[in-house]
Amino acid sequence: MDTRRTFLKKIAVGGAMLSIPGIVSAAVVKPSKITVNKGDVILFQGDSITDAGRDRNSKTPNTPSMMGNGYVMLTAGNLLHKFADRQPVIYNKGISGNKVYQLAERWNADCLDIKPNVLSILIGVNDYWHTKYGYDGTLQKYESDYHALIERTLTALPKVQLVICEPFAVPGNEAVDSSWFPDFNGYREAAKNLAAKFDATFVPFQKVFDEAQKSAPGNYWTGDGVHPSLAGAQLMAEAWIKAVIK
Repeated sequence: MDTRRTFLKKIAVGGAMLSIPGIVSAAVVKPSKITVNKGDVILFQGDSITDAGRDRNSKTPNTPSMMGNGYVMLTAGNLLHKFADRQPVIYNKGISGNKVYQLAERWNADCLDIKPNVLSILIGVNDYWHTKYGYDGTLQKYESDYHALIERTLTALPKVQLVICEPFAVPGNEAVDSSWFPDFNGYREAAKNLAAKFDATFVPFQKVFDEAQKSAPGNYWTGDGVHPSLAGAQLMAEAWIKAVIK
């Protein structure tokens, strides 16, 4: 608490804090390029950050049980409100703990069979994090598995509008310490490079959280450095919408 108070005093002396929209505007500078059309299916895929406690038995899109309690819920609520006249159909199929190869194992049922028009993927933190606990993955495996997954997706769904979200880590929290860097940065760079290679929309979440720490400390935005707080989830939702939607 003392650290947070000290931080806030410094901010107060140095200048006004940015609001979440201000943070997002400072971090997301590339123009968005995806249009939501009538009846579009939008699918969010990833790990626990996407999962966020959703009911995995729920098969009904556009419902709180399907969306979980994280950034997907907040993003979906905004999209459903903004585009009510187009009635998008939104699914969350994130699963806690997943790495890229685990997405691939369930990809037919949890992606290709859904036939999304817009597919958003946030994956990578576990591909690095779990190497600290016995997982024998490497940056090269992450990149090659991810590349293969995207190629498989575009072969089956050549018209899908692809969104690749940057994996992120906020240092100085329970799970993220200095030992993460610089190695974890390679996973971020790999995701960015794949987005460029496949002409996907890229959401720069790491830059967003870096920018956010100019207004409040890291533990305000995420409790452990990986999983966002409520404020962090709102930050992610606004960043996703600004980066993705025209």
